[in-house]
Amino acid sequence: MIFTPTELEGVFVLDIEAREDDRGFFARVFCVDELAAHGLATEFVQSNAGVSTRAGTLRGMHFQRAPHAEVKLVRCTAGAVYDVAVDLRPGSPTRGRWVGVELAADNRRQLYVPEGFAHGYQTLAADTELVYATTHRYAPDAATGVRFDDPAFGIGWPLPVTSISDADTSWPDYEESAA
Repeated sequence: MIFTPTELEGVFVLDIEAREDDRGFFARVFCVDELAAHGLATEFVQSNAGVSTRAGTLRGMHFQRAPHAEVKLVRCTAGAVYDVAVDLRPGSPTRGRWVGVELAADNRRQLYVPEGFAHGYQTLAADTELVYATTHRYAPDAATGVRFDDPAFGIGWPLPVTSISDADTSWPDYEESAA
């Protein structure tokens, strides 16, 4: 796997190294040793999948509060998404900044999102599926979020929002003390 750091410390883009022949290809998409060699979490306890039927669907920006804060390893298995991580870590020099990456079935790219980041995505194609592993189980009492359109972040979503949940539009304005 190829690990490319982003401008936000701890967030990595992971690309596969495909071994191709006339049948297609074979590639590693997860390896404990390779993640550990980069100082990244290796113990994932839950895997989730989400399917969105329409392009422009937005899901996020979600995170879990400590002690249930989670790392996410995100991959798009059908269609394409614009995947975003927002740094909410107290004391981080990049707190409030975000990074966006296109994940697609065609590019087979993954995004590693560390603890302390809000995460969300917008579908770029119909019938898109996103799969992600987490280092903590879902804890409803710790689940929270920040608004996808909060001016504190200024996230540049690529498409108009065609579908979003009431919960994701009702997060309060971001406050430094909220995360």
